[in-house]
Amino acid sequence: MSDSDKILFTISKQALQRMPYYLNYLKTTCKGKMQNVSSRLIANTLHLNEVQVRKDLASVSRSGGKPKTGFAVDDLIRDIESFLGYNNVNRAVIVGAGQLGRALMAYTGFENYGLEIIAGFDSNENSIGTLPNGKKVFGMESLKRIRDELNVHIGIITVPAASAQSVCDELIKAGVRAIWNFAPTHLEVPENILVQNENMATSLAVLSNHLAHRMNK
Repeated sequence: MSDSDKILFTISKQALQRMPYYLNYLKTTCKGKMQNVSSRLIANTLHLNEVQVRKDLASVSRSGGKPKTGFAVDDLIRDIESFLGYNNVNRAVIVGAGQLGRALMAYTGFENYGLEIIAGFDSNENSIGTLPNGKKVFGMESLKRIRDELNVHIGIITVPAASAQSVCDELIKAGVRAIWNFAPTHLEVPENILVQNENMATSLAVLSNHLAHRMNK
């Protein structure tokens, strides 16, 4: 078992979700400008609890923070990237080459977070072909072959809700181990498959509800 695997059993989901914020702050604000950073400074900047930040960082830092000097910036960046797996780029494929799917395929920033979207798939023949950025969209019949050839473990679903479960089943059958789901529906998967849902309808409902109450006051 690796050090990062051991950490995963002890760190909370909330702490895990905070890690990318810490990493972004360290890389954009601290790297190249300071050798050490304190948990207090990070907490104040990100409007978080100092004790919480110190505990989060100590759980992934190999060297740990030191009194008065804090954490070594470069070492902490390395440790967080290692824990999150960003230093081992994971390959992914998208099923659903509509507007959302193509936008995700065109976004280059994912590689900073350890994700490389290498191809898209669609059942609509009109969507099959080469995109302006050089990435290709294939027919669904090529899914398993390409997944096997390129050793892809992540599948991204950007199809309508009605088609999401069948697409999910095909991805799992092809050998995908994790699903990033943008379809507004619950997916049934085996226990060994991880699903991360991005339900934009839910987020929009929260925003709409907030505005409705604010504007009626």
